[in-house]
Amino acid sequence: MPATQNDRYDVVVVGSGAAAFSTVLGAVDEGLSVIMVESTEQWGGNTSMSGGGLWLPNNPLMKREGAADSREEALQYMLKTIGEPGPASSQERIEAYIDSIEDFVITAERHGMEFMRDPDYPDYYPELPGGKIGRAIEGMNFDVKKLGEWKDTQRGVVPIPVRTNDVWLLGRAWSTPAGFIRGAQFVFRTIGGLVRGKTLVGLGGALAAHFANATLVKKNVPLLLNTPAIGLETEGDRVVGVRVKENGRERVIYANKGVMLGAGGFESNQEWRKKYQNVTGYTSGNPGNLGRPIEFAQELGAAVDYMDDAWWGGSLAPFDDGPAGGFLVGERALPYMMIVDGQGKRFANEAESYIDLGHHMNDHDRGGDFWMITSGPYNKRYFRTFSIQPGLMKGMEEKGLKHSAKSIDELAGKIGVPAANLRETADRISGFARTGIDQDFHKGDSAYDRYYGDPTVRPNPCLGPMDKGPYNAYKIVAGDLGTKGGLVTDVDSRVLREDGTVIEGLYAAGNTTATVMGHTYPGPGSTIGPASVFGLRGARHMAKS
Repeated sequence: MPATQNDRYDVVVVGSGAAAFSTVLGAVDEGLSVIMVESTEQWGGNTSMSGGGLWLPNNPLMKREGAADSREEALQYMLKTIGEPGPASSQERIEAYIDSIEDFVITAERHGMEFMRDPDYPDYYPELPGGKIGRAIEGMNFDVKKLGEWKDTQRGVVPIPVRTNDVWLLGRAWSTPAGFIRGAQFVFRTIGGLVRGKTLVGLGGALAAHFANATLVKKNVPLLLNTPAIGLETEGDRVVGVRVKENGRERVIYANKGVMLGAGGFESNQEWRKKYQNVTGYTSGNPGNLGRPIEFAQELGAAVDYMDDAWWGGSLAPFDDGPAGGFLVGERALPYMMIVDGQGKRFANEAESYIDLGHHMNDHDRGGDFWMITSGPYNKRYFRTFSIQPGLMKGMEEKGLKHSAKSIDELAGKIGVPAANLRETADRISGFARTGIDQDFHKGDSAYDRYYGDPTVRPNPCLGPMDKGPYNAYKIVAGDLGTKGGLVTDVDSRVLREDGTVIEGLYAAGNTTATVMGHTYPGPGSTIGPASVFGLRGARHMAKS
């Protein structure tokens, strides 16, 4: 939308992902005027590129469907998984999150957003006290034609009506009856949408489209693309607006109530990655996330935390200077595969939460590259979504990042690891597959592991012998879905200084902030869930100010 002549609104929102949109939704619900500014040419941020899940314990959908959960169990679980709290992950903020979930869902539904729940998706540590299965929700498949001209500038959207629980079943489309049936349902769902003249999208694309429809379309909220924030405007100690650059011209957009920074983290800022994390960031996040809004707030004395951490996970190594080749989730939990280090040895449970695997990769000190190795049965039985990405497999092969061999010894030579070690590792996991017990790393012990496993493989759906070729090896790196660190905020999303005082008029939510989840990842959607809830809480507080 072109710039308006009005340079004053109640609320100015920087960014266009879940944190930003939920703030806009709250402002609209409170009757406030609001504008969004986005630095890139596309809206939706990491949300639109993601799986689109929101981890919302004790949410209204669970209550309607009779799923057992409670505030007490949610609090118990979060305190246990997060552990030693920091200022961003204090019990006060955890309780504010849990207590505002119902408000977010009901408000979003009131404005036309529709959600669905996967009753089978576990928390990432479901065996811990308070752990549950089925706490995540997502947006229903959405026809982006409803967005009008906005559909052409949505980031990363794929016109396929996939759902979260499609992913694990489609992976088994060639090997299990349930997988085959889901594959057929998915095909008919896709064709049905096309026949009805719809362009259906799912996952994060659907969630972002729901947000956009509720705000940009139905309420005509202005969103300025290619309009980066270049600073914050202050009067005394209060933030009163945002300095932006629009069409080469600088101007100030003033905020009567407050400014919300919901512009993502700094995963695409390699200088910051080196400074704060001492890594090269192989990210699957938004290339526009450079951390500038965090820097603007720091110039006003804002505190930061968790800058050394990210939403890590094993990713296929990029074969060029681009982003990570593919973020690995369910592929790691299936049987007939293993992940090894440069010495040809396992070092972690392949099926564990992706952030745990990422931490294990970053902390591993044996040196050398990491390889995901799949055996003959894996290659024949399971559909791998990364294998159909245009040019990915060919590019990896040409750059020596993917190798194939008939035997373990031949493969060891190609990937440069000791053949004896790799053979011993393969034999050891084959033995575990026969007993069903991974004595080294407990793969398959958790309900989370088994969610992505193959139930036709017994006695452990996540373990299969590694004694049959041909074998494939894919180089993997510690990638991420975005950074965890950022501005420290209070229960109402107000940005805090190092001494704990509030920077008046300045709010932040999402990956621009230090996460309430601490160093861990309690369940599917632990990024978008808090982004949405604290975005709304910020808007509610602005309305009262």
